[in-house]
Amino acid sequence: MSTRKAAVIDMGTNTFHLLLVELGERDFKTIYKEKIPVKLGQGGINQDQISPEALKRAYHTLGHFRNLIDGENIQQIFAFATSAVRNAKNGLLFVQEVKDSLNIDIKVISGEQEAQMIYEGIKFSGSLNGQTELMMDIGGGSVEFIIGNSAEAFWKQSFEIGGQRLLELFHHHDPITKSEIEQIHDYLEKKLQPLIQAIHSYKPTSLVGASGTFDTLTDIYFESMLQCKLTGQHVFELPSAEFRRIYQMLIHKDKAERLQIPGMIPMRVDMIVVASTLIDFILKYVPVDSITCSHYALKEGAISMLLNELEKI
Repeated sequence: MSTRKAAVIDMGTNTFHLLLVELGERDFKTIYKEKIPVKLGQGGINQDQISPEALKRAYHTLGHFRNLIDGENIQQIFAFATSAVRNAKNGLLFVQEVKDSLNIDIKVISGEQEAQMIYEGIKFSGSLNGQTELMMDIGGGSVEFIIGNSAEAFWKQSFEIGGQRLLELFHHHDPITKSEIEQIHDYLEKKLQPLIQAIHSYKPTSLVGASGTFDTLTDIYFESMLQCKLTGQHVFELPSAEFRRIYQMLIHKDKAERLQIPGMIPMRVDMIVVASTLIDFILKYVPVDSITCSHYALKEGAISMLLNELEKI
């Protein structure tokens, strides 16, 4: 089989990811990857609009991605848009304009499809074993929860309670106040009732976090241990006690101080406080000694599905 190349563009609410890959039989090799904090949801997410400034950043980034894709002579492009575009009144117009100006077909995926692709990505990373696990992916616009094991997903749902939304709704002081944290917990208690019931029904015994915030939390943990992540490693363990230590540190610092934490990256510095508050909330319902962190998420799930398609050809 000759090498086939593909490009995956994951247009998240906060971050746009580009992944250029060579597809093998059952695996893939990364040629190039890049992530850019486009902040598509900033300034309009809770009004269901993409702001003009955010649109400008999105076009600029997609133009840059298009140049890189053309430079590698890649024909197959899989572009996905999630919560911000899914809910924006001007989302479809944006999709049409990208098609017209850059010839990139964007597939706007539902929360259900997003959850399924995240599950495929987590499964692909080798994070799952036979037990029933709760998986979560904290995006800027939505958060996906999946309950399942390495064989199948029993239950999945997407909730529009992502980091950018929580940030704009609750995080008005820096450092965040105790009452803002309580407000987030009360809000999650209401919004996540279907999840809480599913946890009671399926009784997951472990927690897997995908990408984004979990990558940054493990980076901070590894830095504090003066260790490096190994290249090619896709699964990391974050002891719950270490998560709690990092969380306490995050909620007591302002933005400038958070930026000084070894392992912190600037594009996560705003959202990480509310995202970690969400993880803290989930740990009340799924008390575990350690959180499994999968470096793979939506875009790797797309590649996994692509490889499965190729196998059938």
